Amino acid sequence: MSIVPLQKKLKQKEFSPYYVLYGTESYIIEQAISAIVKHSLNEEDKDFNFSVYDYMETPIQAVMEDAETLPFMGDRRVVVVKNAYFLTGVKDKSKVEHDLATVERYIQNPADFTLLVFVVPAEKLDERKKIVKTLKKSGELIAATPLSGDSAVEWIKDRAIQRQVHIDTDAAQYLTAKVGNELMALIQEMDKLALYVGDGGNITIPVIDELVPRTLEDNIFSLIDDIVHKKIDAALRTFYDLAKQNEEPIKILSLMARQFRIIYGVKELFSKGYGEKQIAGALKLHPYAVKLASRQARLFEEEELLSMLDRIAEADYEMKTGKMDKQLILELIMLKMAN
Repeated sequence: MSIVPLQKKLKQKEFSPYYVLYGTESYIIEQAISAIVKHSLNEEDKDFNFSVYDYMETPIQAVMEDAETLPFMGDRRVVVVKNAYFLTGVKDKSKVEHDLATVERYIQNPADFTLLVFVVPAEKLDERKKIVKTLKKSGELIAATPLSGDSAVEWIKDRAIQRQVHIDTDAAQYLTAKVGNELMALIQEMDKLALYVGDGGNITIPVIDELVPRTLEDNIFSLIDDIVHKKIDAALRTFYDLAKQNEEPIKILSLMARQFRIIYGVKELFSKGYGEKQIAGALKLHPYAVKLASRQARLFEEEELLSMLDRIAEADYEMKTGKMDKQLILELIMLKMAN
């Protein structure tokens, strides 16, 4: 189940004796907990009937005892167990001794006044375990997984509508390429961008470039883009800026090699009739990265790209063997590439 149907059930007061929130998307987990508390407890009851425990620090038997305790001045209790790694295949690294038999006994006969919430910050549960099978059968499992490429773009567009601004598909893809698909980061950036353009404003790629911090990968892409378009002065300026930020020449060279490998891979797959989405899947790249690489790929023959990769390999060897100053090696290879 995702968070949307969960919220619908909670609004209709359809409660489950226990919930398992698992996944790496912390924002969805926090939203799910907030919804459970909001719809099951009155505001004045929260201080007495809402408890949060950490499995790494509190014995699970103490948590079960709390779950079995009658609510004070209210109808329900909500008990949250964070870091419930006993529901996964991960080795138990808890600092305390747990009696997991108390959990098994409780879920066989849960208190009808308690909503027990297990939070598991892991991608999957260990479904071989009897306790997981029981929870799956009688409780609600909510997957808190990061958005995929397409769903992230749709989410950004919906967020733009909520904030009364506009963003097109290209700009939304560009934002996910820069920020990733983690919801909290996307929320922060979208809210900042919406505030900047104002009601009815348009969030464009230049606006995103202006407000969203550039990553090292962004700078390397710009550097290579300037090289392939013979803008060597701009490429060198980017390189000197990175040097001022103490970025290691070997790391910069490694990222340059990665980008040229991507360009070569994209060019090769395009020549075989692959579409952008298929290429993104085959090379495990963000769709926007494929779109940008395809533009650069048109400027090269395959032999030229292979030659550039050979030059980078040579430069890498020279750096690692101390043949010449690392910064000078990078400057020379950029000049050669531009020519």
